[in-house]
Amino acid sequence: MVQSSKAPRPFRAGGGGHHPQRRFVRGLPTAHFAPTLSPIAQRKLDAIRVAQTAGVGVAAAAFSVHRSTIYRWQERYEPYRLTRLEPRSRAPHCRTRPVVWTSHDEVRLIAARTAHPAWGKAKLTILLRQEGATLSESTVGRMLSRLKQSGRIREPQIWRRPRQIRRPLATRKPKDMIPTRPGDLVQIDTVHLRPLPGVERRQFSAIDVVSRVAMVGVRSQATARTAAAFLTQLVTSFPVPITAIQVDGGSEFMAEFEVTCQALGIRLFVLPPRSPKLNGRVERFNRTSQDEFWRCYDGDLDLPTLSTALSAWATSYNDTRPHQALQYRTPSEELHRLLTS
Repeated sequence: MVQSSKAPRPFRAGGGGHHPQRRFVRGLPTAHFAPTLSPIAQRKLDAIRVAQTAGVGVAAAAFSVHRSTIYRWQERYEPYRLTRLEPRSRAPHCRTRPVVWTSHDEVRLIAARTAHPAWGKAKLTILLRQEGATLSESTVGRMLSRLKQSGRIREPQIWRRPRQIRRPLATRKPKDMIPTRPGDLVQIDTVHLRPLPGVERRQFSAIDVVSRVAMVGVRSQATARTAAAFLTQLVTSFPVPITAIQVDGGSEFMAEFEVTCQALGIRLFVLPPRSPKLNGRVERFNRTSQDEFWRCYDGDLDLPTLSTALSAWATSYNDTRPHQALQYRTPSEELHRLLTS
């Protein structure tokens, strides 16, 4: 009997030999032995199958992904290792562990923060290093956060603006209130003046929104008492009865001023914070008085003399000065026209 000189062929899993645990077909393992994939991996596998049969462009359009994404999935595809299509972890391979500090470091940090409650982690780190600690700035920051959460360190009390004083009589002017007759609404404001170094004066200005008739007064200071006195003078000498007054949130328009408005039966409206444009009539009048009176006045600054000169200028403003917004009529002429129409 002649024996063959060829050695027996070794068994190869992918060849024609029989493996007791696997059965293979061309390209992909049979469904019986295919692993269970997640929905994400199964979607990738379906896209790869479409790309193999219909092309990458069709697969990209069918699965709403870019062509490069299909190519990337194909690179990871192996017929007998379908688990490679599963989403990979995005966690870093090397993770830095946070520095662990000691209780002695915490004691020193608490003492430094107590001595300097407004300092942050950068300054406290320098201070601790001067004492021999070898902590980084980020470590000191984590220590501060941990100590705050445990209540061992408290944030310093921050000064807060006191709550706005409630005004019992003053209210916001309703949006639907539109003055149409003289006296329906008079705007009042104050001007802080320094005509000479060391000399201060306060000008009280009032102007009717409709007719533009204005009145002024000068005082040495703007308080609720002087504002109430100006209001009394205004109501007495104003040519028409005053129904409502609008002021800003200044303290001179509180207390006695509000009480005087209530006693005279006048409605008091106060502006919202930081909205001087809503008192535009009197703000513009203040500018006119500074340009046309204060810049030209060279008389004495005592209150009697100054009051006489300012009142004379206000009379000229009402009776002589043409007003462009009134078609170059004077405020007195506009007032007469409105009252007789």
